[in-house]
Amino acid sequence: MKLDNNNHSVFLLNYHLVLVIRYGREVIDETISERLKEIFYNICSKYNISLEKWSNYNDHIHILFRAHPNSQLSKFLNAYKSASSRLIKKEFPEIKEKLWKECFWSKSFCLITTGEDPIEEIKEYIENEGKR
Repeated sequence: MKLDNNNHSVFLLNYHLVLVIRYGREVIDETISERLKEIFYNICSKYNISLEKWSNYNDHIHILFRAHPNSQLSKFLNAYKSASSRLIKKEFPEIKEKLWKECFWSKSFCLITTGEDPIEEIKEYIENEGKR
């Protein structure tokens, strides 16, 4: 088990995040998923967050990421959802036709802490969820 550390602590903080498109609209294809992932990378470094696993489906994404104790998760999530929504609608204007009132993300999300033991199971679930 590889632990993260900083000057005064050792930690292992893994999170499984699920973000859903508002009203389950099916707008995520591979191109949009890749752009969403790029935006995630750009924002996560500012919050001491690193991407472990990414998987997309037509109406939602699964993200497995690691954080530091000083990561401000609620601020990160707000920054990511706001920036990604704005940029996706700007760069892919045709997507607005599929959205209701141009809302991209659902207001809610699922964020689950994970321990080291089941992490491989979670990765497998994220990879295979749509194949079942």
